Amino acid sequence: MRLPVIKHIVNFIENNDEDYVVETLETLEDLIDLESLKDEEIDVIGELLSNMSGALEVYQSIKEGVDKKAALNDFMKRVQGSIDS
Repeated sequence: MRLPVIKHIVNFIENNDEDYVVETLETLEDLIDLESLKDEEIDVIGELLSNMSGALEVYQSIKEGVDKKAALNDFMKRVQGSIDS
């Protein structure tokens, strides 16, 4: 996961609508089942899925009243904590 990518997607959601990202996630999740995909392509799709899912989590925190910067930092701390465990 990359914080700049997540931040960019959060900005997109704020300027547009989270439904665009949700529908894109659903499309990518369906696409990943395609048997002819190469490992590198699956890795890229997986990274996109992770970043978009993370952005949706951050956006949910913002909707609940958390400051954007704090929401981003809290999310990345949770991710780092789960990796370090």
